[in-house]
Parts: sequence; structure tokens; C-alpha cells
Amino acid sequence: MMIFYMMITSFIMLMLGNMIFVSKHKHLMIVLLSLEFIVLSMYFFMMIIFLMQEFNMYMLMVFLVFSVCEGALGLSILVSMIRTHGSDYFMSFNML
Repeated sequence: MMIFYMMITSFIMLMLGNMIFVSKHKHLMIVLLSLEFIVLSMYFFMMIIFLMQEFNMYMLMVFLVFSVCEGALGLSILVSMIRTHGSDYFMSFNML
């Protein structure tokens, strides 16, 4: 029964992260934080599934490595955008 509640919690986390991501925001930082929240909820869900099936947790470490690389890439894009345009507003620069 506890695993069922944990799975529902991870599903709610995933849906909240998706709602934040698809809603219209002005700042890149909010979008990056919602992506990290989605990745965290997917990690939580994968951990629950692997614990239920008694798999090795090696794939979770690979997933964490890729999520950390994704976060570092997003932050580097944010820093370069702030250096070139002065802020992280989407409307302050031309995307093309």
C-alpha cells in the first residue's frame, strides 16, 4: 500500500512539473527549474519501480549522471544568455 502512495506521489510530481513547463513563463530559470523537477520525479518513479522488481540500481546512477549533465548545460546556457542580453527574459532577445 505504501508503494502505491509513493507511485501516486511521483505521478503528481510529474504532472505538476509538466503543468509548470507548458504554462507561459517569461523567465528561462523557471523553465529550467520545472525541467529539473520533472527529472527528479522521473528518478523517484524509477527508484520505486526498481525497488519493486529488485533490480540493480546501476541504471539510476546513469540516469543521475545524464540529469546532472543536462542541468549543467541548462545553467551554462542561462549564464551565457544573461551575459549577452542582460536578463533571462524570453522577449528581450530575438530567437532567430
